[in-house]
Amino acid sequence: VTGVQTCALPIFILQPDGRILVGGGFTSFNNLSRYGIARLNADGTLDAGFDVGAGVNGSVYAVVLQPDGKVLIAGEFTAFNNITRYRVARLNADGSLDDTFNPGTGPDDTVYAVGLQADGKVVIGGSFRQVNGQYFNNVARLDTNGLVDAAWQPVAGADGNVYAITVQPDGRSLIGGAFRSY
Repeated sequence: VTGVQTCALPIFILQPDGRILVGGGFTSFNNLSRYGIARLNADGTLDAGFDVGAGVNGSVYAVVLQPDGKVLIAGEFTAFNNITRYRVARLNADGSLDDTFNPGTGPDDTVYAVGLQADGKVVIGGSFRQVNGQYFNNVARLDTNGLVDAAWQPVAGADGNVYAITVQPDGRSLIGGAFRSY
């Protein structure tokens, strides 16, 4: 992508309207400050209507567009626009933080993958051991408000990092990564 600087592992999500969400480890786009997340118009120019303010203070490794236009982001950040959000956040369609989604203390390490269920619950995978102080070994599910879904118990979880998640139409999740057992 021309204009992205200091970008590690860029992620591109094409929206139904032709605009493109971009996530990664970048700090600017076309010489304008954009930290970790930006949206481009269909012609490749920066969408000024998607204002993330100070953005994230680390890299974004996963971006998911919800059917309602909100955007889930995950990675190795601990704040979005100077508001504490541990490794998972949801943005409104205009790029502002969605205050109705708050993961609390969230995952204790990096989130690499996000899957969205039809009911709005969020499956996350990464290199974490705990979410909100509860044991979830590299995979967990969050309720629609961002808090950990304690009713979803993956038993021992994955014995290594989870890098990919796909939620099937039946609600079951497929995960992939650097693990040998689950």
